[in-house]
Amino acid sequence: MNVDLPAGTRNYSYAKDMAIFRTKTHWAWLLVALVFLFTGPLYWGEHWLSVANLIGITLIAVTGLNILTGYCGQLSIGHAGFIAVGAYTAAVLTNRLELPFLVGLISAGIIAGLIGMLFGIPSLRVKGFYLAISTIAAQFIIIFAINHWTSVTGGFMGISVPPASIGGITFISQGSQFYLIMAITAIVIFLAKNLARTRVGRAFVAIRDNDLAAEVMGVNLFRYKLLAFFIGCFLAGIAGSLFAHWIGFMNAENFTFMDSILYIGMMIIGGLGSTVGPILGVIFIRMLQQGMTFISPVLENTFSSLPAGFTTGIGPMVFGLIIVLFLILEPRGLAHRWSLFKASYRLWPFSY
Repeated sequence: MNVDLPAGTRNYSYAKDMAIFRTKTHWAWLLVALVFLFTGPLYWGEHWLSVANLIGITLIAVTGLNILTGYCGQLSIGHAGFIAVGAYTAAVLTNRLELPFLVGLISAGIIAGLIGMLFGIPSLRVKGFYLAISTIAAQFIIIFAINHWTSVTGGFMGISVPPASIGGITFISQGSQFYLIMAITAIVIFLAKNLARTRVGRAFVAIRDNDLAAEVMGVNLFRYKLLAFFIGCFLAGIAGSLFAHWIGFMNAENFTFMDSILYIGMMIIGGLGSTVGPILGVIFIRMLQQGMTFISPVLENTFSSLPAGFTTGIGPMVFGLIIVLFLILEPRGLAHRWSLFKASYRLWPFSY
């Protein structure tokens, strides 16, 4: 029995078995999700539209990190640095050189991917935490270059970025940017889902599980590891480009080392090595952050008798405590919980 289908449902062709949406129920839920998503700007306020835009941009970046770390097993803790490369590439091309948005978008992905490959070269010799150190170095080297290459990046003063525009349509408002960001996010998720089921995706998983056995089976470790770094950082560059056009002005403070750690946390909480994992992890963390912005003032007022330095740290402390408790209670991530829910839904008629 195929556990990915409802009880009693069978696939009778390879094409149908490989389809992402296999049943009428799948297509119905997809239609409902798309209607809810793309009618959002009609009844969501500016604040929640901005939150949705941030979720979409973050989801693209974490999807790239999931391909690199979740599927291929190459630990990267400098992802915010590669996002910065994409953001500044797009900013320089569209601001200083006045090139079109789409040129800047694709160029941002390519440049970030190539720089990711450069820092991925040590992956042939080192792995695990040793590889993580090299990606941490990438984070600080990139930020140092941004801050001191003043003639190009603007240095500590930052650089302004014009609004994105395609074919005479300029995306200025949160609502118009929402459609652009979500369209690109949907394309990225679709491509990531299909990549995981190709020969390249299977090679990534083989390297993650046992790179020595994969090499014995004929997998070119160096080629596929560099390819994983390119794809993961390419998507980071795409996310960086969208982020730059979304906020309109940026400096290196938008790409901190703590952001890189947070992306790792989103991926782990969502579930490593699954397409739905980044979606659930990003939504969980971003909405938790929004919840903390509302709860923190209440907590500070409640514990106002405590020292001022302590009260201002209550919000971050609660945020960290929730994440720790979540990892203890659900160490395999939200994707695993979602799989259990789907299995329960599919098999409930036979549970008596």
